[in-house]
Amino acid sequence: MRTALALTVMIAATGLAACGQTIEQRAATGAVAGAVVAGPVGAAVGGAAGTAVGQAAKDD
Repeated sequence: MRTALALTVMIAATGLAACGQTIEQRAATGAVAGAVVAGPVGAAVGGAAGTAVGQAAKDD
């Protein structure tokens, strides 16, 4: 139950990874959201998600 709740909150926090104008801003907001939810591991996952969102949204 606890794992399911943490996973649900982490997925919801991943939406914050899209906040920002640059890849760096998106990675930072993702890291902060992840840190709030799951500590250092969450920060790493959130930062990676923010970077992925930033790369996907980047204009070529």
